[in-house]
Amino acid sequence: MWLILAFLSATLLGFYDSFKKQSLRDNAVIPVLFLNTLFSSLIFLPFILLSSSTTVLDGSIFHVASGGWEVHKYIIGKSFIVLSSWIFGYFGMKHLPLTIVGPINATRPVMVLVGALLVFGERLNVYQWIGVALAVASFFMLSRSGKKEGIDFKHDKWIYFIILAAVLGAVSGLYDKYLMAPQDKGGVGLNSMMVQSWYNIYQCFMMLVMMLVLWYPKRNTTTPFRWHWGIIFISIFLSAADFVYFYALSFPDAMISIVSMVRRGSVIVSFLFGAVLLHEKNLKSKMVDLLLVLLGMVFLYIGSK
Repeated sequence: MWLILAFLSATLLGFYDSFKKQSLRDNAVIPVLFLNTLFSSLIFLPFILLSSSTTVLDGSIFHVASGGWEVHKYIIGKSFIVLSSWIFGYFGMKHLPLTIVGPINATRPVMVLVGALLVFGERLNVYQWIGVALAVASFFMLSRSGKKEGIDFKHDKWIYFIILAAVLGAVSGLYDKYLMAPQDKGGVGLNSMMVQSWYNIYQCFMMLVMMLVLWYPKRNTTTPFRWHWGIIFISIFLSAADFVYFYALSFPDAMISIVSMVRRGSVIVSFLFGAVLLHEKNLKSKMVDLLLVLLGMVFLYIGSK
């Protein structure tokens, strides 16, 4: 069941990336990101209120558990990690083709695996090392594809933004494993709905401060903000994708390494969006890069079984 949920989450993430790219075209990044966190918070606020004041959601997957500072401090930590990843990712996606951003983001499972190697002392087997090697090879091939569009991976700051966003996303994945794992297995044992509901709300307040301090005073001298209906769909698809993701992790036998790999399959949806609707260039060479990434994910999957 948790594997099916992981595939569903991947599909939803693909649409999330596509609407994000569409909404960021010639648009101010910070207001778009703030509205994303605002709409996501509004989606989950009713669940928080119903769970705290009624018994309607008791015993269901939509119930938001309660807790004090000893619990919320962990969620605030997740908010900082995720929001940092989003800030770098949004700016990078605005300035780069979706067909380049997608394959770079698809290397996150490799980063999660390496992180598990360094943090949790896990050891990689032959299949996993092959998967890592293929991901690294695909990255270098992608840099060659980027040069055809005037993108120098060594000197383009937006490439570094996307890479940093991917690294922080991998850190978030490892942190999720820690938050969701039962206490008897060394984790915090948090309720998935509690984490998803509250980290969106904390992010909303963080982005509000950032928007008022950094963007609003300079709004007339920077890229102007314009409303795009895709902004609402960013929040809807992200909230749905994360809900399914956290629900998948709530299964006792769920493996974060497998879930993380499957979720990166979202690159197929976003790649098709960039190719068909945005008419991005050099698709043949990028397709080879994408196939290498996906092949690497297959080896990671085989090695993790």
